Amino acid sequence: MVMQIEQKQILIREIVKDYRDSAEEGVYGYGGKLNIRPKYQREFVYGEKERNAVINTVMHGFPLNTMYWMVREDGTYEVLDGQQRTISICQYHNEDFSIKVGKNVLGYDNLTDDEKEKFLNYPLQVYFCRGTDKERLDWFQTINIAGKELTNQEIRNAVYVGEWVTDAKKYFSKSGCAASDIGSKYLSGSAIRQDYLEKAIEWMADSVGMKSVEEYMAAHQHDPQAFALWSYFQSVMDWVKAIYPEYNKAMKGIEWGLLYNKYKDVMIDPKITMAEVHRLMDDEEVQSNKGIYEYLLDGEEKHLNLRQFSDKDKQKKYREQNGVCPDCGKHFEYEQMEGDHILPWHDGGKTVYDNLAMRCKHCNRTKSGK
Repeated sequence: MVMQIEQKQILIREIVKDYRDSAEEGVYGYGGKLNIRPKYQREFVYGEKERNAVINTVMHGFPLNTMYWMVREDGTYEVLDGQQRTISICQYHNEDFSIKVGKNVLGYDNLTDDEKEKFLNYPLQVYFCRGTDKERLDWFQTINIAGKELTNQEIRNAVYVGEWVTDAKKYFSKSGCAASDIGSKYLSGSAIRQDYLEKAIEWMADSVGMKSVEEYMAAHQHDPQAFALWSYFQSVMDWVKAIYPEYNKAMKGIEWGLLYNKYKDVMIDPKITMAEVHRLMDDEEVQSNKGIYEYLLDGEEKHLNLRQFSDKDKQKKYREQNGVCPDCGKHFEYEQMEGDHILPWHDGGKTVYDNLAMRCKHCNRTKSGK
């Protein structure tokens, strides 16, 4: 099947027909055939300024950005891009708010008959999109480059729409949702923009050997519920809180699910880990508190962003060594050498001049395993 995209002009009078806002169950218009805010979409987030700007644009006859509708198999439609503009228009027609026009504040019922007709006859530019999941995903990602209105996960939710997405949103995609209650301190982004859902799926996909969020969502699109994802996410959060019982703001945004997938079966003593966290946070050599938590699991010093020798000290040491590498005894230009600790950090070495040696890149990287 080849992706089909058809552009049409839809008048506002058609959009607002049979408009209803059913809260959690979605927002509908276009004679009940258009799901303006599907359950998988984010909540209405336009502020007064943006909402009023939409209505003023319409009243002046200026063009609004193109909207995109997804054509469903049953002949109904879902708004993919243009949700908040559409809701603004419907809410104004529904007398949910008024706008300031000159010195007057006018609701829809305050407009003259001519102004109402102008409003109702305003043409919206709409693309109707049909195609396979892959084709729709590629297309929606392309249009989103220009629009910048949808996140990647919002696009995926539209492509893989179904009961599974609807149920997953219940846990991950609302302000004050269950995932927010137990994980907001540990996750970056926001629930309402689908960041929590995206991260949970990414971690879950990794746990079962899948390569992408899309692969996982395609496999589970027609599942009746998403409890397995929610149960997995709870396990991740419980594990984090068990091995690091004292919260620190540096824990926010770490890839906890990926760490859980690797280390969930390793015996970890929380008393020891917390003692090490405190010690490393007090170590002036450690420049990344966030990296401490991963370092304590895999032992990779790169996470700690250890203090580096200054260029001034390295040049001074280079002159002192006459450009000779102490390991291989060969002479090198300054750019061919690197500063290194004589006594490594993990053995108590500090980033001070007396603990600095300039080694050629080969010797230094062989020594350190870089």
